[in-house]
Amino acid sequence: MVNYFSSDFKLGILGGGQLGKMMLYETRKYDIQTLVLDPSPEAPSRISCDYFEQGDLMDYETVLQFGRKADILTFEIEGINIEALKQLESEGVKTYPSAATLEKIQNKAVQKEFYEKHNLPTAAFKRFPNLELLKSDVNEQKVSLPFVWKSATGGYDGKGVSVIRTNADLDNLPDAECIAENLVPFKNELAVIVARNPSGEVRTYPVVEMEFHPTANQVEYVICPARIEDHVAEKARELAKNVSEAFEHVGLLAVEMFQTEDDEILINEVAPRPHNSGHYSIEASYTNQFEQQIRAILDLPLGKTDSKLGGIMVNLVGDENHEGEVQYKNIDKIMGMEGVTPHIYGKKITRPFRKMGHVTIVNKDLGEARKIAEEVKNSIQVISKNK
Repeated sequence: MVNYFSSDFKLGILGGGQLGKMMLYETRKYDIQTLVLDPSPEAPSRISCDYFEQGDLMDYETVLQFGRKADILTFEIEGINIEALKQLESEGVKTYPSAATLEKIQNKAVQKEFYEKHNLPTAAFKRFPNLELLKSDVNEQKVSLPFVWKSATGGYDGKGVSVIRTNADLDNLPDAECIAENLVPFKNELAVIVARNPSGEVRTYPVVEMEFHPTANQVEYVICPARIEDHVAEKARELAKNVSEAFEHVGLLAVEMFQTEDDEILINEVAPRPHNSGHYSIEASYTNQFEQQIRAILDLPLGKTDSKLGGIMVNLVGDENHEGEVQYKNIDKIMGMEGVTPHIYGKKITRPFRKMGHVTIVNKDLGEARKIAEEVKNSIQVISKNK
């Protein structure tokens, strides 16, 4: 085994946001040297790595030169220059997940076609190279309203996704490659995180249930375990495993799914990295998702994925009426509540609906945890100092 711990081994992370920062907690635990590349001089990961470089993740030369400094490379965001990753792999730099895996996932249209090709259940869709062709198909009734519009690239945190109910809704969309997806009548949005190491060991985390903000299209609560029947949970975990196998990924793969009215499970989309739906695991699981990511990409034995007790995660997002230097109002109040742990990401400026942190609530009784989560949500406010 490579001597990763307290040695000259270097792990490179592309992207220095909150996911990178939380991954770095685990590298600190094991004394693994880390290098981070991010476009922002104020990236949350900056305080936690051994070496920080500011640079464009989509720039070929920047990613190539950075990657050559690392022994193993991983990423915490999908917007990475793929050609640079391919070149690094050809030079012997191990990249997990691989450039080939990321390439199939980075573009949502390509991702959807991948499910179709591999007979993996997903909502019916149609791919369009630009907005004009989509509008034309809607006018000719080749695409029926309502449907879900998704930008093929660049969407995150609810951006790049819109429900189109009328022709007028199309006027506000960017002119870019996109998909029109059938609107699925579902009763739950679920997610399963799958971990896989290069030796082929695979573990799935329990199914989580996601409750969304009604207007921002962002997850408000993640509930683990999901309040669904056992046979549905088994079906979701099995499907997540099949998706992971098809992508041949190494590291973590978060598989977001719909549970339809008749208990079918459809894949919504995947993320080849630690994910918002796994944050509950920091306090609630035997092995949190960030430690599992490190174990997986270093080909170490995977940790136990069971939960110690019920866990709920509440996203802390910027108040919609505030922008500016951040202030967390009533954080002391929530810290006085039982089983509550806030995680602050280190972003100095708040904006409407910007992800600024999250709070986990753990309790043996999931119903009680859900009540406390509601209290947390109603107590803490992410506002700006100048208002």
